[in-house]
Amino acid sequence: MSKLCPFGKMEFEPLSLGNEVVEFDMMGLADIDHPVDDIDIFDDSLAVVGSNSIALPYIIEGETNLEPYEGMEFESEEAAKAFYNSYARRTGFSTRVSMSRRSRRDGAIIQRSFVCAKEGFRMDKHEKRGPECDGRVKRPRAETRVGCKAMLVVKIQDSRGWVVSSFVKEHNHELVPPDKVHCLRSHRHVSGSAKSLIDTLQGAGIGPSGIMSALIKEYGDISKVGFTERDCRNYMRSSRQRTLGGDTRVLLDYLKNRQAKDPAFFYAVQGDQDQCMSNIFWADPKARSDYTYFGDTVTFDTTYRSNRYRLPFAPFTGVNHHGQPVLFGCALLVNESEASFLWLFKTWLMAMSGRPPVSITTDHDRVIRMAITQVFPETRHRFCKWHIFKECQEKLSHVLSEHSNFEAELHKCVNLTESIEEFESSWLSLIEKYDLRDHEWLQGIYADRRQWVPIYLRDTFFAEMSITQRSDTMNSYFDGYVNASTSLQLFVKQYEKALESRYEKEVKADYDTINTALLLKTPSPMEKQAGELYTRKLFMKFQEELVETLTFLATKVEDEEAGSIYQVAKFGESHRAYFVRYDVHEMKAFCSCQMFEFSGLLCGHILTVFRVTNVLTLPSHYILKRWTRNAKSDVILEERASNLLNRSQESLTARYKNLRHEALKYVDEGVGTVEIYNVAIAALQEAAKKVALENKSGGRLVSVNKTGRDDDLHWGCQANTFGDHKWGLETLSPDDQDKKIQKLSRQLERARRKCEVYRTHLFSVLKDIEEQKLQLSVKVQNIRIEMEECN
Repeated sequence: MSKLCPFGKMEFEPLSLGNEVVEFDMMGLADIDHPVDDIDIFDDSLAVVGSNSIALPYIIEGETNLEPYEGMEFESEEAAKAFYNSYARRTGFSTRVSMSRRSRRDGAIIQRSFVCAKEGFRMDKHEKRGPECDGRVKRPRAETRVGCKAMLVVKIQDSRGWVVSSFVKEHNHELVPPDKVHCLRSHRHVSGSAKSLIDTLQGAGIGPSGIMSALIKEYGDISKVGFTERDCRNYMRSSRQRTLGGDTRVLLDYLKNRQAKDPAFFYAVQGDQDQCMSNIFWADPKARSDYTYFGDTVTFDTTYRSNRYRLPFAPFTGVNHHGQPVLFGCALLVNESEASFLWLFKTWLMAMSGRPPVSITTDHDRVIRMAITQVFPETRHRFCKWHIFKECQEKLSHVLSEHSNFEAELHKCVNLTESIEEFESSWLSLIEKYDLRDHEWLQGIYADRRQWVPIYLRDTFFAEMSITQRSDTMNSYFDGYVNASTSLQLFVKQYEKALESRYEKEVKADYDTINTALLLKTPSPMEKQAGELYTRKLFMKFQEELVETLTFLATKVEDEEAGSIYQVAKFGESHRAYFVRYDVHEMKAFCSCQMFEFSGLLCGHILTVFRVTNVLTLPSHYILKRWTRNAKSDVILEERASNLLNRSQESLTARYKNLRHEALKYVDEGVGTVEIYNVAIAALQEAAKKVALENKSGGRLVSVNKTGRDDDLHWGCQANTFGDHKWGLETLSPDDQDKKIQKLSRQLERARRKCEVYRTHLFSVLKDIEEQKLQLSVKVQNIRIEMEECN
């Protein structure tokens, strides 16, 4: 009888178990934890360590239908394993190595058992790990072990090589059909030709889904590809990590230099900074400052791959008062596991002073959703609708090719429905019309509808003005500056250029807001008021809503204690009416369209009710400061600064930022007149002496309780100033004391009035300075443009 041998040989790690005959049971390997990303719906042995799985689907030439039998001979242990795995592939199950027996004499393996992957039962995790691991939360995995007895045992015999000593054919579970067998772990393998194609397509900027589509077309069928999309993702991840090498050192050096120049610059590395393949996050001072003004809604985008390594460059962005994208920090992710996103979100939140946003928009990703749920439990999480529509083109390509109207009908169902009931009815009709009731992807996005369909999200602020048009902030902040061939060294330079360009656009918008004459379209005092308050772009949007009120009719349909209810509709379109509840006493209104809640601007329906009830100017509570010209004034910063002062253990970065802000404000207020300037200089010199004295004393003048509670914060300088000085009142009679107090009160009141005058004057001066700065910035920009044209 001829012996069977494989086309190749597999390496096995030596088992150092002494020189006696032992059995090694590998059943426990089922309980080794693996990333949840590796779970595949058809994988019966995903919990088994990869080295114990058959990597190649060997099919012995001329023996494709051969079944194992006792006495069958093999040239080597690897040949036996390859044959049994090939048999398992044809039959429909996955294999793994179970037990081995070694020789007393030299420790060589003399017997090996190959079993069905469903052999045995899963061991109790708590019993195996011990009580110290009880607190660790792990996602439950599907039970894959069912005690199957199917197996093949081979023994070595000196004269005959490896011989089958036992073969059990029967399984106690259903076998996998041929078109799904490629999903079983022992039959999944990324071949050399597939790796070459993946590398080529990855370098061209194509993602895992696109690469798998290309592979399926290349091989003709998913079962012939030989692996799953998850395997493709894992290969791409390991490939880019190998390619990346030490190039992240360029970025780390850049971040260190930035922080050395400016302590307010924040960056963090997951794990050891000496590791060259770590996740990195950074935020410059402007990003952190802008977040204090515009951090109510955030977009986190991981779809943008910025460089040749296909590392996800993930910016945190928001919307400024001009409706422009504004940066809140950046991350470069080596891997996209749940642990990485947890670290990133916690780090970003720390950099933003621990203030979570009202809402956050991300890609449609299960792992990101789980991380956000843990780090931002109170934040409204939305999936990017445009990302889902893009997925639709891939997942429903066959439907789109057969039915040209399907995409338009889907957009209409999602974007133009005015109520939850209307959406549900429209969705059901669409699914029924195109016979898509059993489509798995559609079922998934429908289950997630409350996180991406607009009608479910309009009660939350997202700073968007249009439902049907894509917001500028959903486009990458760095479009046009980085692409698939950008190296990390070039990326650093392009990053700086992108920031400079965005800043110039913001300056230009500031200038246009201040210097462009407003074209009023109505005699309404409300329009003039809005023009003076809002930035130019926001005013134009408000103006559209105000002008549209001329086409609306408002009819009071109900009177209640809480207010009146008005039906508002365009003339001749009473079938598309909105309802506005208006409380005339508090001047508060709520519209069924929820535009104010979603965008922060009043809708034409509420403005129509204001018009018919003679409300001529906008109530203050309907003017969001974040949309005004003064969105970046000091009021918010002062509130945040006072919060920082109440923390006894604030960070160096926070102290630096707060002190710098107070110093700059002091300078602005101290240059109004010569008299104020002289007082400011004297006070500054006195403060410098106290700081020097404090440094000499080693910080003993101020005693801070390390628990960080406000009640435990004691300012030693205040004790020296007020504790020993009695203001001379203890030597005066009660009447004289009253007179003294009255005199001091009058002096205090005069000082207060002077301060108000000085403050008013200073604000006027500051406004003039800001306008001059804007004009200079625009002049500089024009000069740059002229120089570029000359070159």
